[in-house]
Amino acid sequence: MVFRIKQTHWLYVGLSIFSLCLAFTITPVKASPPVTTTPVLAASQPGNGLEQGRNFYQSGRFAEAVTVWQTAAQQYQNQGDRINQALSLSYLSLVQQELNQWPAAQQSIEQSLKLLQTAKPSADAIIWAQVLNTQANLQLHTGKVETALESWQQAQKYYEQAGDKMGSLGTQINQAQALQSLGFYRRSKQQLEKLTQELGAMPDSEIKISGLRSLGSTLQMIGDFSKSQQVLEQSLAVARQLETTPHLSSILLSLGKTAVNLQDPEAALDNFEQAEQVATNPGDQLQSRLAQFKLFLDYDKLELAAPLAPQLLQQLKELPPSYNSLYAAINFVATLNQLQDPDKILPLQDQAQLLATTVKSAQQIQDAPAQAYALHQWAKLYRRTQQLSQAQELAHKSLKIARQLHADDIIAQSAWQVGQLYKQQGDRAAAITAYTEAVTALKALRGDLVAVNPDVQFSFRESVEPVYRELVGLLLDNQPSQSALVQARELIESLQIAELDNFFREACLDRTQQIDQVDATATIVYPIILPDRLAVIVSQAGQPLRYYVTPKAQADIEQTLDQLLVALNPVSDAKDRQRFSQEIYDWLIRPAEVDQAFKDTKTLVFVLDGRLRNIPIAALYDGQQYLIEKYAVALSPGLQLMAARSLQQNQMVAIVGGISESRAGFSALPAVESEVKQISQAVSSSTLLNQKFTSQALADRVKSSKADIVHLATHGQFSSRLEDTFLLTWDGQVNVKELSELLQNRGGNSSKAIELLVLSACDTAAGDDRAVLGLAGLAVKSGARSTIATLWPVKDQAAAMLMTRFYEQLRQPKITKAEALRQAQINLIRQTDFREPFFWSAFVLVGNWL
Repeated sequence: MVFRIKQTHWLYVGLSIFSLCLAFTITPVKASPPVTTTPVLAASQPGNGLEQGRNFYQSGRFAEAVTVWQTAAQQYQNQGDRINQALSLSYLSLVQQELNQWPAAQQSIEQSLKLLQTAKPSADAIIWAQVLNTQANLQLHTGKVETALESWQQAQKYYEQAGDKMGSLGTQINQAQALQSLGFYRRSKQQLEKLTQELGAMPDSEIKISGLRSLGSTLQMIGDFSKSQQVLEQSLAVARQLETTPHLSSILLSLGKTAVNLQDPEAALDNFEQAEQVATNPGDQLQSRLAQFKLFLDYDKLELAAPLAPQLLQQLKELPPSYNSLYAAINFVATLNQLQDPDKILPLQDQAQLLATTVKSAQQIQDAPAQAYALHQWAKLYRRTQQLSQAQELAHKSLKIARQLHADDIIAQSAWQVGQLYKQQGDRAAAITAYTEAVTALKALRGDLVAVNPDVQFSFRESVEPVYRELVGLLLDNQPSQSALVQARELIESLQIAELDNFFREACLDRTQQIDQVDATATIVYPIILPDRLAVIVSQAGQPLRYYVTPKAQADIEQTLDQLLVALNPVSDAKDRQRFSQEIYDWLIRPAEVDQAFKDTKTLVFVLDGRLRNIPIAALYDGQQYLIEKYAVALSPGLQLMAARSLQQNQMVAIVGGISESRAGFSALPAVESEVKQISQAVSSSTLLNQKFTSQALADRVKSSKADIVHLATHGQFSSRLEDTFLLTWDGQVNVKELSELLQNRGGNSSKAIELLVLSACDTAAGDDRAVLGLAGLAVKSGARSTIATLWPVKDQAAAMLMTRFYEQLRQPKITKAEALRQAQINLIRQTDFREPFFWSAFVLVGNWL
């Protein structure tokens, strides 16, 4: 978990973050912090109340700042000073946002704006700028992104009118964030690049340091870690040149966090150690040590973490109660709570005592969210020591506070914990109720979860995914009812949505129609890997759901899946390949076939779970033939399918692009040239080959053409990391977000959506067991109704052959995309030398199969 600390210039606060790479499960979910204006005093009348409030705010004593600014606003009202009253209310809104008091923050900023509009004499431009900045900050937090963008644009004009260069730059950084949230990735990137150049050209100053640091943090939040590192290093160089000590620690902490994201732990540790050495106050020093502590534990260096623990405990005890000190303590225990044996690092008694003190301190400074988080971690400790009644009491207290706050992030965590405790005590009905409340809260959080800095997000694999899976497991215990099966299916689809949201760090498309209602001849198969079994739900239009289960440990299931992947290599033993393939067939397909569940089925659509996504389902073997020889096969994340519309075979128009030459360190793809040529002969096409295949040329062609197919034969990579999912154009890599924006560049008109996106020669990231997430993400985000891609690189000649046959089939009357792909794959099996599954089963169809 990461928290923000305001480190301020007299007028401006840089977007600085409590820069620890801690993805804890108790994160207060907030939108990624925009650049905010530091509460500054109106030039006309300083006033002790405003000054005192600012001091409280800067030291993280938010509850006290609220009280002081409320009093100041009342005093200014009594004096008839509308401008300073408006300023006080703006500051009050800012601190209320920090405390998650959204309705109160909204009321305060609305009052502030009304006062400014009626103030005589009129308020200075700088005051208007600050109030609008606060308003935009609130609008972004509450999901009104377009309005926030407009408010920041207004604020920028006022800052420029006031001659405040740094304020203007800060609002432009915020606008780039808003553009990202709206899906305008290329516009956002262009704005950030322009700001980088502008800041780079400025003379060295503290303002330049703050601006570069803020820009680096913003780039970090949107996942551009390499660029973030460059900008933060510029900021560090200027700070060292000017010997500006106060900035060094926060910059080094941000650099350390970036290094963690770039998977460079040695550089991260070096930055964290330097940050500790140059820290000018105990708070910064504590942050640096906590960052090192978390890094050691992440890389299983317990011998290095253990000596730090008592030092951190002592420091935490000595800090006076404040927002920052409370969350530092909670984070510290949360880190330990993630270990198997945390008492090896620090006695559980010491951890419990620290949390008890933290709960009292939170009550003292009226920080209810911190109190709820601390109670949640405290309950975890009791559960660990099997003191279940005490754990349940604390968990319920945490949940009660969370409900009073309407804080979905805390509800999700605490309700999950309550559910786990009920489950442990054998109360299945109460456990399902609690788990359902946790899932409902997670769904409500979508807009917030995906907007936050990646470091402040829930750790998805640790605290989101298990909630869904454990509830599915409870629902599918024994002989599940139809209602339980329906709920379990809905949960699996919701989990897919949540996983893609987490991948993109923003909300993806919502499902608007149940996918088994799209095609009466399709059967939907939902395999679900649970710790002790493989469950399969089968869904057909107008039929009750069917349920099949294979008792088998998750580790054994995943081992067999991995063995099949290895055996798919043509040089492997064919008997091994058939054995593993047939075993998986027996889990997923045979029970339903025996039950005649697939009678009259033409297409099997799989909503795959976990490691199953890496498996070429078409290559499953029944002992006589492959699955693809019996049914067309498609994959779906279970998300929104656009209107079920088949391609007009006689009117197909394609944009075909690709790179056949070696480029940017990637090897040549000599067969791409013939692939592009053959597809152009099969389908009316415009081509972009080699030098002509630039990102801008593709964008222009997509925008101006009425093409319903986009076929791209070039290097690319799918990964579970957003920043490692890209496509190669002649002028560089286009990341998945930019590519999806580019492909949707048709005025937002869904009737003009691309019918079929084909990504030939792409690859899944080596060693990434969730790499196919990047493929599913691109398939959904591109807006294309259907996507065909490869799970691994296929021999050029085989790919060209399969693709040519696919387009030939696609031109046949009344054929679906899934059936066209099936016929092309069968052709390779039966009529070519590429009969091994390695050559044809890598091609998968994701999305609408019609």
